[in-house]
Amino acid sequence: MKTIKAAALTLFFGLLFHSLTFAQKCDLSIRGKILHLENNDPIEGAYIWIVESATGAVSDENGNFIVKNLCAGNYSLTIQYLGHKEIKDTLTLNSNNFNKTYRLEEESLDLSGVEIHGHKLAVQTTTAVTALYGDALLEARGENLGESLKRISGVTTFSTGNSISKPVIHGMHSNRIMILNNGIRLEGQQWGAEHAPEIDPFVADEITVIKGAETVRYGPEAMGGVILVNPAPLPTKKNPKTNIYLTGASNGRSGNISVSHANGSDKIKGLGYQVQASAKRAGNIHSPDYYQGNTGLSELNFSGSLGYSSTKLGIEGYYSYFNTTLGILRDSHTGNLDDLINIIKNGRPFSDPGFTYEIINPKQVVSHHLAKLKSHYHLSDSWKLNFQYGFQANNRQEFDKRRGDLNAKPSLDLELFTNTLDLFVDHSLKNEWSGSFGINAIQQANSNVPGTGVTPLIPNYDMLNLGIYAIEKYSKGPLEVEGGLRFDTRSVSTARYVQSELQTADLSYNNFSAFIGTLYQVSPKITFNSNLGTAWRPPNVNELFSEGLHHGAAAVEIGDADLNSEKSIKWVNEIEYDGTKTHLEITGYANHIKDYIYLNPTGDTFVSLRGTFNVYEYLQANAFFYGVDFSASYEFSNRLNGYAKGSIIRAKNTEEDNYFPFIPSDRMDWGLAFKFGSLTSTKTNKLTLSNMLVARQKREPDFDLAPAPPAYALFNLGYQRQLEIGKDKLNLGLQVQNLFNTSYKEYMNRFRYFTDDMGRNILLKINYQF
Repeated sequence: MKTIKAAALTLFFGLLFHSLTFAQKCDLSIRGKILHLENNDPIEGAYIWIVESATGAVSDENGNFIVKNLCAGNYSLTIQYLGHKEIKDTLTLNSNNFNKTYRLEEESLDLSGVEIHGHKLAVQTTTAVTALYGDALLEARGENLGESLKRISGVTTFSTGNSISKPVIHGMHSNRIMILNNGIRLEGQQWGAEHAPEIDPFVADEITVIKGAETVRYGPEAMGGVILVNPAPLPTKKNPKTNIYLTGASNGRSGNISVSHANGSDKIKGLGYQVQASAKRAGNIHSPDYYQGNTGLSELNFSGSLGYSSTKLGIEGYYSYFNTTLGILRDSHTGNLDDLINIIKNGRPFSDPGFTYEIINPKQVVSHHLAKLKSHYHLSDSWKLNFQYGFQANNRQEFDKRRGDLNAKPSLDLELFTNTLDLFVDHSLKNEWSGSFGINAIQQANSNVPGTGVTPLIPNYDMLNLGIYAIEKYSKGPLEVEGGLRFDTRSVSTARYVQSELQTADLSYNNFSAFIGTLYQVSPKITFNSNLGTAWRPPNVNELFSEGLHHGAAAVEIGDADLNSEKSIKWVNEIEYDGTKTHLEITGYANHIKDYIYLNPTGDTFVSLRGTFNVYEYLQANAFFYGVDFSASYEFSNRLNGYAKGSIIRAKNTEEDNYFPFIPSDRMDWGLAFKFGSLTSTKTNKLTLSNMLVARQKREPDFDLAPAPPAYALFNLGYQRQLEIGKDKLNLGLQVQNLFNTSYKEYMNRFRYFTDDMGRNILLKINYQF
């Protein structure tokens, strides 16, 4: 009997030990990533269910999911997401190495007024990406593109006065930054420091900045980064939406209105349209102590698109028109050498012209037409063929202070016609691989319109660029790895008359570019990405052949026909932490550029009947750019949160062991936002106080026309309120920029030699959505 009891106890404890041992081994996990088959974008909120264990998970904003505490064995997995075909998978789990990528196929459906077709073009990159949208974009309404993008760390502006600004990414601007307007590379006379982008920010529903070298995807002009200005997707069914924006500003007494309307067809599913128009008028800008003469502007813009989308086919036509007249600070054009020396020494104009809306010479008149036709066709569930054609016509006229009838004639009159063609194939396989390969071409013809009476600053030219590329991406759970290779060839032919002598040149350039990047989600809160890429840029025609007075810049520019192509290698690393109360992004980069081209002040002056001007020349040297961007926010309480963002950049001339001109100085922007009203309400109701700190640029070149200006600190105040009027929304905004009317000069403003920057500016912004 004792033997039986002992055996029974042994069996009992053996089974118990075996059960406990087996239970302890139920610590396995299933990891995975959920992506759109259409565009490789991550899906947030997909539902994953394990039948045998009756457990599940929901994918996060990066598409990742994990199901824990599973035993070894066979499992049936189901993935569901609204508007997508369900996935069922059978798997064997015997270790913690299981990690799989699933791609959900979208299907067209109509559910309570929501229609899904899914033809969005995602930003496919492992380098640092930041976007302006929602409330942040709403706050920026009424500003030009350069000023709007200053809200992103690592992005500043290179300006000529207060009306003209160009975005700067990690110290790069103009022909090193590519701007895409609704998918078409914007091609104007962007080589000029005072040539602002010909684009109306009101067309944008989202503005995205890619900070890495993106020449493989987009071509040579993307060596410094890319800015994507994307309108809202076209509607695919009848659902009218109208937006009205009204903006008024005290400084310059400016007014800005924009109206947009979008709707779809009730009879033809998938057919939709969108139209938008805006107008702007401003007078003389006011520095804290005086008005700046002839600094007004006027602007009139329009855009419209029509598209059709089905499960297999998509086609869209788009047109935009941009027209602006910009006054150039009259005191930047001086009469003689003594006047030029005295105004630079004085640091401000000698006269105060008062306020007026009148725009006289010197001024710019610019018009830009852009038309595009885009189409895609799904060859299969995994393969998609894309076609895009763009046409642009740009006319730039710059008027100088001249005598008599000549005052009505432009001193610079340029017409630029650009054709672009893109043909590429996307694939998103149901396994871990996705990518694209294709070809693109750009053809340009630039002409000097005769009759100016002035020797053209740049010659007439024809340019043809052909590129072929391939990009492949591997995504598995928290890991993404991608790489790409591209080859470009470019030919340029120029011609112009100089003192009745015809001068011609035929040039050709070609080069490879490549990149490799990775993104890894270390944990649900921490993401790390790294991108290493080569890039190149052939010298632009102005850098090669400029020879004379650049009227808008109030400077004489001298080119060098023997300049080589720039070649660079850039390494960008970014780590992001997204916690419950804390969000942190830190981006570090290093960029070595061989034969970097820059515009350098010579110290000489040029005297003519039209005045006295400083002389600049295009030079070339090896460069090393490096720096850090950071952005952080913290929620102190349910009502109070704070933010800080800033950038540090160094740009060294490694050949001469000195520094380049016109590189942004160190800066930081920090602020506090207090939320009013109900804590459960989703409507915006907040007050923001912020402070911009900008250091003096101590790393100056060996020679400059005047020392770098002192450091400065600006305070800004803002209030946003959203109201509901029935089913409509009313957004109200009040902003006070330079709250204490501080006198300051920005180093990156080319007119800092002649005047202070803008004083206090009070803005009222109204947006009505119905």
